[in-house]
Amino acid sequence: MYWTLELASKLEDAPWPATKDELIDYAMRSGAPMEVIENLNEIEDEGETYESIEEIWPDYPSKDDFFFNEEEY
Repeated sequence: MYWTLELASKLEDAPWPATKDELIDYAMRSGAPMEVIENLNEIEDEGETYESIEEIWPDYPSKDDFFFNEEEY
């Protein structure tokens, strides 16, 4: 399983919290690349609910990781 910023961003608007099956369904309905669906399928499913993309990909950058001040724009 590998995530890139582009692939993970396809799940930003997913209906969080969500289960693995709900995320796969969302990815398929939203036209996400096949790699996103393959990555989701590789998650070990223990019936848990994920609160955000960070629980799936802990390295997902947050807004704090970018070096610009939104108030300046």
